[in-house]
Amino acid sequence: MPSAIEVRKVPIHSVADASELAKLIDDGVMEASRVIAIIGKTEGNGGVNDYTRIIADRAFREVLVEKGADADAVKQVPIVWSGGTDGVISPHATIFATIDAEPTDEPRLTVGFAMSEQLLPEDIGRTAMITKVADAVKVAMERAGITDPADVHYVQTKTPLLTVHTIRDAKSRGKTVWTEHTHESMDLSNGCTALGIAVALGEIEMPTDEDVMHDRSLYSSVASCSSGVELDQAQVVVVGNAPGVGGRYRIGHSVMEDALDADGIWAAIKDAGLDLPERPHTSDLDGRLVNVFLKCEVSQDGVVRGRRNAMLDDSDVHWHRQIKSAVGGVTAAVTGDPAVFVSVSAAHQGPDGGGPVAAIVDLG
Repeated sequence: MPSAIEVRKVPIHSVADASELAKLIDDGVMEASRVIAIIGKTEGNGGVNDYTRIIADRAFREVLVEKGADADAVKQVPIVWSGGTDGVISPHATIFATIDAEPTDEPRLTVGFAMSEQLLPEDIGRTAMITKVADAVKVAMERAGITDPADVHYVQTKTPLLTVHTIRDAKSRGKTVWTEHTHESMDLSNGCTALGIAVALGEIEMPTDEDVMHDRSLYSSVASCSSGVELDQAQVVVVGNAPGVGGRYRIGHSVMEDALDADGIWAAIKDAGLDLPERPHTSDLDGRLVNVFLKCEVSQDGVVRGRRNAMLDDSDVHWHRQIKSAVGGVTAAVTGDPAVFVSVSAAHQGPDGGGPVAAIVDLG
């Protein structure tokens, strides 16, 4: 049985700041050697060349080593950064660490981690990637002590996207790639990864190459997929609930049907186990919400609740930044806290124009 989990959200005061992680360790809240995953938002552009993710990654790993964790072990800790804090979204990190706690029959938060086989540039956007991701999700589930896919509420991944260098590499070996547009490959990598998660959890049957990015009725309701230039495998963190683990925390999930669906966020919080009134208010959370994790996407028809919007036609500001800012505002209005994990590029992650929502709460 996996260990109980302590989870805390901390602010990031500058691009290379990890001082709040150091404070948690110094205060005895968690041990550096027992940190098993970090998921956070950095303030870069969220694009292919968003190197704030690499800067933050280095800062947090350096603190773990400085505070006593083994350097080689720290290299293996999954740290997933989503770049871009558009609008009111505030840079922050959510840190997961194992602790010793009395077991309980009540389902409590559990986390499992796995790395996929190497993802070649020619795999990205194709069934080879779906299969490799699905295999890694199953390993992460097992490590989390989860046997029923219904107990998985959040799967955070980081996968490679295509760059000029990797496209050239594929061509040198006589292979083709799905796209030669590197920015488009971010959406592609995320969407294809989400299909792998959906297959692993039995949400959908195995899709075809032609379904990727085209059949938006195929999606996972728990996938949160991010991509970048810093790895060549799928980094998979499965978060769910399991009996016998112990601890104070529990996770739940739901989906936003569209960019304005605040009720979808409240549904995830309630699913995590908080007893809330029929029409809840931020004050009802009473400090028990640790964080929410969302993916968002512009509806392919360019319409929100029957009203036309121009995000997909805007040549000045990419729709990635616009929808992230909009959904970030909706989310912060629900939680009362702008340090929320809102990530864009949600193809095959929740319904078209919406996205999955996961919430972690402290049950005390």
